[in-house]
Amino acid sequence: MTSASSPRAETTGAHTTGGHIPVLLAEMLAALAPRDGGIYLDATFGGGGYAEAILSACRCTLFAIDRDPDAIARGAALTARFPGRLHLIQGRFGDMLDLLAAHGVGALDGVVLDLGVSSFQLDQPARGFSFRADGPLDMRMDQDTDPAQPTAADLVNHLPERDLADVLFELGEERAARRIARAIVAARAEAPILTTGRLAQVIRAVLPPDRSGIDPATRSFQGLRMRVNDEIGEIERALAAAARLLAPGGRLVVVAFHSLEDRPVKRFMAEAAGVAGAPSRHDPRGLLAQTAPAFRLLTRKAVRPGAAELAANPRARSARLRALERLAPAPGSAGTDGFDGFAATPMRGPT
Repeated sequence: MTSASSPRAETTGAHTTGGHIPVLLAEMLAALAPRDGGIYLDATFGGGGYAEAILSACRCTLFAIDRDPDAIARGAALTARFPGRLHLIQGRFGDMLDLLAAHGVGALDGVVLDLGVSSFQLDQPARGFSFRADGPLDMRMDQDTDPAQPTAADLVNHLPERDLADVLFELGEERAARRIARAIVAARAEAPILTTGRLAQVIRAVLPPDRSGIDPATRSFQGLRMRVNDEIGEIERALAAAARLLAPGGRLVVVAFHSLEDRPVKRFMAEAAGVAGAPSRHDPRGLLAQTAPAFRLLTRKAVRPGAAELAANPRARSARLRALERLAPAPGSAGTDGFDGFAATPMRGPT
């Protein structure tokens, strides 16, 4: 995904399988710094581009999560290439604590999150993510495992006009959200909107073409997809869980493609590292004793793709990487970091 000022036209962090290219791959490896004997988590397996790079960099163990059963199936070949070292888990990355606990893992040396929708999902019309080819208006990332989850068609056809406009504005950053919501409600009164093609047609009918060449339906489709999959909530849960899982010296690396994704990551890491800004001298919290932060920022500013990568892969243009490291507890500390109750020294379970 991309920033609000330069929306990404249905692109995402890409992967090696099927010709897709991992974004910021070298920068991810440099920030994660995987080592022999370490235990790592690729929380957004996708096409396996990051997972393959991590496993090739050292003799480590890697767990990989993806909520999409198609992604897990695609990973079988990679599992065979790295026997006993790659363990695929189907589920939501926001549930990583429970998913890893079921495998006896309670601490990690590193976590990678590559946020956004997968290119594989966009390329399958039947998944309903894309307006480039007509398909059912679905957009569920885990449609086969949670059939009761509302689809994009459910939202489009049943949300009140005001609520629909809020989704398009807040998660799609669509300035014309009210106009689009009004048009959708009028169209669905004639017949239910059940396909990506019809929804895109309704949106294009009320929005002029964007001078940048971005399809007028891009932002609305993004907003609906993020609402269907609760993507911001998943990110926030995953960040909290990753912080709890990191052992001293462990690193969290996040690649985002949109300001809506990057914003909670930036805020979370700043707060974890104690650089979010001190309270005002008039704020009573300023009188409280401040505990030493349990994390340090590895990236003061987001790392962006270089010119060579952008030339080879224009899809990388909106990517930004941030990284955080858990510090060893200070001598004589009470064993907690004061950051949302995370344990300072999580225990490593059997693997």
